[in-house]
Amino acid sequence: MDINIGIPTEERASIAEGLSRVLADSYTLYLKTHNYHWNVTGPQFNTLHLMFEQQYTELANAVDEIAERIRALGHPAPGSYAAYGRLTSIPEDDSVPSAEDMIRNLVAGQEAVVRTARGVFPVADAAGDEPTADLLTQRMQVHEKTAWMLRSMLES
Repeated sequence: MDINIGIPTEERASIAEGLSRVLADSYTLYLKTHNYHWNVTGPQFNTLHLMFEQQYTELANAVDEIAERIRALGHPAPGSYAAYGRLTSIPEDDSVPSAEDMIRNLVAGQEAVVRTARGVFPVADAAGDEPTADLLTQRMQVHEKTAWMLRSMLES
């Protein structure tokens, strides 16, 4: 069935492609954060273990919202590690870095999601896609705040 939501097919495709990159970044960051939650050690263990759990839980909810928006635009949401690997700007981490390096890596990941979302925003805005613009704004706010909170853990 044709989709007639007031956004032309080509613009919906461009927005969905951008959201797929946001989804891939978000899922990769989710996986990295969950890995760090399991493997963090050191004097800040309890604080970081709980903080990382809050962050990966928030990301788990976010990936669902992003994927559902892609579907509402009439496109399939990527859902495999291979697809995420092609689309993400966040490097995987299969090591177990120090707690401080985990924090630094997560700051970089949070900021990467913000940059990806910010890059998609003008496409959604130009198409008059307010729901996507709202979703992207919310995601940028969450990731900017989380990056700030993580950076604060590094300052003495």
